[in-house]
Amino acid sequence: MAQQSTKRPLKIIAGADSFGCNLKDVLVSQLRALNIQVEDLGTDKYYSVGEEIGRRVSQAADDPTVETRGLVACGTGVGVAIFANKFPGVYAATCLNTDEARNARSINNCNVLAVSGMNTTPEVASDVLKTFLETPFKSPCPASGSNPWPDEIDQFLENSIHEMNKIGTSKPVESSGDCHLCSLVKSREFNAVDIMPGGSISIVRESPTSAFVRFTAGSVEPAHHHTFGHDLVVLKGSKRVWNLSKGEKYDLSIGDYLFTPAGDVHRVKYFEDTEFFIKWEGQWDLFLDEDHAAANAAIDKEKEN
Repeated sequence: MAQQSTKRPLKIIAGADSFGCNLKDVLVSQLRALNIQVEDLGTDKYYSVGEEIGRRVSQAADDPTVETRGLVACGTGVGVAIFANKFPGVYAATCLNTDEARNARSINNCNVLAVSGMNTTPEVASDVLKTFLETPFKSPCPASGSNPWPDEIDQFLENSIHEMNKIGTSKPVESSGDCHLCSLVKSREFNAVDIMPGGSISIVRESPTSAFVRFTAGSVEPAHHHTFGHDLVVLKGSKRVWNLSKGEKYDLSIGDYLFTPAGDVHRVKYFEDTEFFIKWEGQWDLFLDEDHAAANAAIDKEKEN
């Protein structure tokens, strides 16, 4: 089996979330049996895995001694690919069959393979990985009818790599300094959240629901839970979230993302005036699992330790 499309030795950085870890382990064993160097990052949240592998593949893109690619897996293979693709020079593709893998390598010079732990059998995934390893960029593929590309298409593909590599690296256009979401939030009317002193909310839409939320510096959300899972992105400030159900904590600042599953009990501390965008399925609800005095006492106790 050919291991790479260039003369450089190939290195694969692999990782998965809990829904993709078993399939990832099978493919890592396959790679090692082929004497391909593998760095297995293990299992973590899908967005953490996608981010870490995307960053490493991007940073290694100009290494003249080693060709570095990625292998990521989650339930669908989509989430890990989305986060890996946030880095310049990373072309992650979710491939459920060999034709998709061959197209992704031939047309897009795909360097991060994303697979689905819930929808792909180990046997099919093994063939997909084999195709990902063996298919050179610009080779005939199903999209070309498995025939050599015409000269004009071949030249277009060759030039596209240079153009794609510019994405994410160009100097941003100067503006007022606010992102699009921050600009949207400026003119919105916020209503106080009585149960959470220091907090206010502006609903954008309902069912599925999304909102902008603000908290003043020093505010604390006592331990609470919802009947829905929710995604949030921090737009301004900084906060710490304790997921008491999982025994984990997260320090979040501008641009950070966090998903909290339905029913997970969590406590929050705001270090600065903070704004974030949040979305969830269904109508708003909130159930307190402690009062403010207990929350502050728990936070103070952690500081002492």
